Amino acid sequence: MAEVVEVLVPGGKATAGPPLGPALGPLGINVKAVVDEINKKTSTFNGMQVPVKVEVDDKKQFTVTVGVPPTTALIKKEAGIEKGSAEPNVKVVGNLPFEAAVRIARMKQDGMLSYELRTAIKEVIGTCVSMGVTVDDKKPKEVIAAINEGKYDSALAN
Repeated sequence: MAEVVEVLVPGGKATAGPPLGPALGPLGINVKAVVDEINKKTSTFNGMQVPVKVEVDDKKQFTVTVGVPPTTALIKKEAGIEKGSAEPNVKVVGNLPFEAAVRIARMKQDGMLSYELRTAIKEVIGTCVSMGVTVDDKKPKEVIAAINEGKYDSALAN
C-alpha cells in the first residue's frame, strides 16, 4: 500500500530537515531526490508556503504533487507585502490590482466553493478584507459591490 506524506514547504527552498526529512526517512527512499524534485516543481512559488503531497509506493518509487499556495500567500506576493494588517478595518497594508485578483481566482478556482469566475474573484477580494489590503485603491467591499453591479464585466469577459 502506498504511503502518503503531506507537508507545507517554502517554494523552491525545501530541505531534508523538518518537516520533510523526519516524515520521509522511515519510508526508505532517497530524501535528497524527493527534495530536489519538490524544489524544481515549486520554484515558481518562491518565498511562499506551498502544499506538497509525496506518495511512495511499495517499490519505493515516489510521486510529488504540488498544490497551489493559500490565497493569503498569493495576495501577499501580488501586493508586495510581508504580512496582513493587525487591524484590517483600520490600517491598510497594501493594494492588490484587480487583474491580480482575477489571476489568483483562476489559480485557486478548483479548490474553491465557487462554480464561476465571478464568485471566485469575490472570494479572493473577501480575503483582502480580513488582510487589510485594498483592491484597485478601493475598499474590498466597494469592489465586490461594483462587481455585483456589473462594473467589472468587461474585465471578467477575458
